[in-house]
Amino acid sequence: MNLDLIRKDFPVLRDNPKLAYLDNAAMALKPDKVIDAVNSYYSKLGVNVHRGVYKLSYEATDLYEESRHKVAKFINADFENIVFTRGASASLNLVASSYGINFLKAGDEIITSELEHHSSHMPWSNVANITGAKVKYIPLDEEGRITVEAFKSVLTKNTKVVALTYVSNVMGYVTPIREIIKLAHEAGAIVSVDGAQAVPHMKVDVKELDCDFLSFSGHKLCGPTGIGVLYGKKEILEKMPPIEFGGDMADTVTKDSQTYKAAPYKFETGTPIIAAAIGLGEACEYLESIGLDNIAKYEYMLKEKALEGLKHIPGLKIYNPTCETGIISFNIDGVHPHDAASVFDKNDVCIRAGHHCAQLITSWLDTIGTVRASFYFYNTLEDVEKFVKSVKEASDFFNMF
Repeated sequence: MNLDLIRKDFPVLRDNPKLAYLDNAAMALKPDKVIDAVNSYYSKLGVNVHRGVYKLSYEATDLYEESRHKVAKFINADFENIVFTRGASASLNLVASSYGINFLKAGDEIITSELEHHSSHMPWSNVANITGAKVKYIPLDEEGRITVEAFKSVLTKNTKVVALTYVSNVMGYVTPIREIIKLAHEAGAIVSVDGAQAVPHMKVDVKELDCDFLSFSGHKLCGPTGIGVLYGKKEILEKMPPIEFGGDMADTVTKDSQTYKAAPYKFETGTPIIAAAIGLGEACEYLESIGLDNIAKYEYMLKEKALEGLKHIPGLKIYNPTCETGIISFNIDGVHPHDAASVFDKNDVCIRAGHHCAQLITSWLDTIGTVRASFYFYNTLEDVEKFVKSVKEASDFFNMF
């Protein structure tokens, strides 16, 4: 990777050359290629898709559906497997609200974990409340990891759904999801994977994984906000009912009956998120041009360099030193995470502090929250140095009192 050229693609980095942006697990920066695609749609087209019989609408529709093909290629899926949503949270909720509420019943079991983002486990808690199904949690090991053996300990003949994160947004651990999917399918369960922290940072192949559902967001992979993806196996999407009704998803409507378009369109009600979907397609192509394997290796290197610097600072609690990705979660002894974060901001270092919408793992760690740094492919060794320096400064400052 040519880091100098890559960083020139990002206007936020061009305009803020001293910025060390390390909140990538929450939001990735946007390259010119994505911004230009969104602006081009609004300035040159700016019309609706699917409905118009005029040239501008045809062109907008082509761009929108071409992006669906780009996203499908990005995860090795087929065109009809890709549902555009508002984000990973909307995708995960769609699966629970359509599949879960309609196909689960009392006595069925849902397996999830304490590593989950709220959007991964909360929808299934709601399904359990409505249907009488039971939610079970995989016991985490001493590091806070999901293991195959622990998954086996909660898998039963009553398991119907497994809802797990691929990569934890707090701990950065990679779940052994392929092995878990195989075991779940052997037991007759479907698997919904939260890929929000995986798809932007590593090569994800849905056909190789054999997952039933995969959810992810555009804004975490250099795409626009307000756009997400639900991948679903065609045969499962076909039997799932829509959860929203109205324009564009309907096929025939009378006073007494209604039918719907085939998936993915039956899940995309109303005017779609046109500009953001077009931008997402460009973001997928941009990441492919850099290489997901290159991105994964580089982020891991930055994380290891940071850990090397942090080990010389006393009074730190690092919760995930063995993680395989570019996420570091830590606390300074006796210091509230939000107080620590204020020092980083003063030094133009952007990090995240809090429970990261993952209160189950925060409770498991026996803390009120953590400070989290998360690296991406446009970060530099200088960013790492600024981060480590800011940690030391925060530790020294608060230990004065």
